[in-house]
Amino acid sequence: MSLPRQLRDESDFDQLPDGIPISATVADIEEKKGFIMYYRFVIEVKTKGGSKYLIYRRYRQFRTLHQSLEQKFSPEAQTATYACTLPTLPGKVYVGKKQEIAENRIPELNTYMKTLLCLPTYVLLEDVVRMFFYQSESDSMQIPRTLRRLRPHTRKVKTVKTKPDLLSSPRAEAMFDFSGTGKLELSLRAGEVIFLLKRVNADWLEGTVRDRTGIFPQSFVKIIKPLPESDSEGDGEWKALGNLEGAPAGSYSCLHCYLQQGQEIQTRDVCVEEDLSTQPSYSELFTLMREVFKLEDIALNYRDPEGDLIRVLDDEDVELMVTEGRLHGSEVKRPVNQFPWELYITLVSDLSVYNTEF
Repeated sequence: MSLPRQLRDESDFDQLPDGIPISATVADIEEKKGFIMYYRFVIEVKTKGGSKYLIYRRYRQFRTLHQSLEQKFSPEAQTATYACTLPTLPGKVYVGKKQEIAENRIPELNTYMKTLLCLPTYVLLEDVVRMFFYQSESDSMQIPRTLRRLRPHTRKVKTVKTKPDLLSSPRAEAMFDFSGTGKLELSLRAGEVIFLLKRVNADWLEGTVRDRTGIFPQSFVKIIKPLPESDSEGDGEWKALGNLEGAPAGSYSCLHCYLQQGQEIQTRDVCVEEDLSTQPSYSELFTLMREVFKLEDIALNYRDPEGDLIRVLDDEDVELMVTEGRLHGSEVKRPVNQFPWELYITLVSDLSVYNTEF
């Protein structure tokens, strides 16, 4: 008798609810442009009842799951009521291209999930396991791409790309050159025609030009044919969702930030593919701000309710900044897709900004 079958028989596997996941396989990886560029794993989950669905998870979520299970089921854990041997999670990799790291993790994560879902039923029924493999509303709203690891081998079929209908497509003409500062932003040359896809917020649009897709400020273009009413109103779709935290899957959230150098202050709206409820790490924000403002020796700060700048030094400071932003965010009128907290960037050596107003 195989080990999986043996474990399941011994733990009354037949008595499990139909919705319990019994197998999971990485179907693909997808690049996401959040506070930093990262890859997430597209996972096909099968349940005991025969249903199948897709979930989207980052490696950090695997680590959080594994740490929770170690605290509860590891033989070394002092609080373990039931102990079992947990599968080995692939370790963190600090050097290498992110795509290659993600690709190399696929077989290891498949083995990890297969072994995990063959453990006794008291592990399968654990809340952290069920929530990890649960298809959330955000998961269900995602549009899967190639799912290449689930796709059967077929012969190549030649496809013909069709050009957009110049007369009927929403479009705009670039009035000035615009140089995108990140992978999300679309660089434009004056005179180019951009085909519009959707409105990001009141000031930014998403479109395509020269076979590239990205976002760009509306102030740099002249609208030739506007987006349909449902898209051109910008925030209408999100407002219809009520007070849900975050935006629909595949949309952008904007982080409002400031850079102070002496008496000069710059403001930027940085768009990322993250939910409004996401709490970034300190290293993610630090890397992002370096890229946005093209400066190395910077310090991250936020304003407290009294108006003083507080320097952010680690993840705990980020948590405090986000918490205070959510508590007091309603006091400031913001676009519906803007984070309720803001970043203030200063030079590391400039200590004159503290306990002062600017």
